[in-house]
Amino acid sequence: MAIERVREYFRQFGREQDILEFPVSSATVELAAKAVGTEPARIAKSLSFYTKEGDGCIMVITAGDQKIDNSKYKHFFGLKAKMLSGDDVEPMTGHAIGGVCPFANPPHVDIYLDTSLKRFETVFPAAGSSNSAIELTCDELEQYSHALQWIDVCKAM
Repeated sequence: MAIERVREYFRQFGREQDILEFPVSSATVELAAKAVGTEPARIAKSLSFYTKEGDGCIMVITAGDQKIDNSKYKHFFGLKAKMLSGDDVEPMTGHAIGGVCPFANPPHVDIYLDTSLKRFETVFPAAGSSNSAIELTCDELEQYSHALQWIDVCKAM
């Protein structure tokens, strides 16, 4: 189970006990915000895209009230934003839809953090299941996700 991999991953930082598990689904931004008890914008959603070669994955973590700006994405990555198909999400990210997160991913996943998250003191990314999250500062999110860099490729929905 992916949440167990994420829990094991956070053990090295002494943070495994900080993973929140809910009795309800947190598989969408709206459901996660309700489960956590916060505004949807503070949910750090994981958007996964194909690489140019198609053998890897680009994961952009963005605020819950944002979406990909196709022109910014193309300018930064040099290719059109093409989200992973439902069938490819789990094999390519290591997590099922609803629990995709930037932790305990396969080595071919390149993680980027969108600057839209920086307006919050803490955010809530998923933790490997469709009913989990963890509260992190943006600095902690950057550290624990091993993000390659902060980028600006999103716009408000």
